[in-house]
Amino acid sequence: MNKVFLSGRLTRDVELKHGNGNAVFARANIAVDRRNAKKEVDFFNLVAFGKVAEFLCKYFSKGSKLIVEGQLRLSSYEDKNGTKKYSTDVIVDAVEFADSKKKAASDNSFDGEPVEEMDMPF
Repeated sequence: MNKVFLSGRLTRDVELKHGNGNAVFARANIAVDRRNAKKEVDFFNLVAFGKVAEFLCKYFSKGSKLIVEGQLRLSSYEDKNGTKKYSTDVIVDAVEFADSKKKAASDNSFDGEPVEEMDMPF
């Protein structure tokens, strides 16, 4: 079984691209913290297709925290000089928000208007 779950932050904005015909795909990168005292980080390439790609591009941007479910895909190709290159990508099957609404709106504003905590209806 080839199944991967990652939780991290996007290192750059999602790139939405169009392939042959109406095919849509997106590329992004995610930084995932390792659970050790050295505070190490791993970086993974993400590739999404179709509706998942559109969702990723519409709702996530650089710095967004997300949870990704997907599959590892190893591939190889030859560059212009004939050198064989290898790539490891996570093919994204599903994406979830990992930031809470409260944290995402931590600038205490609503529709551009500053809001005092006491004025919030919830």
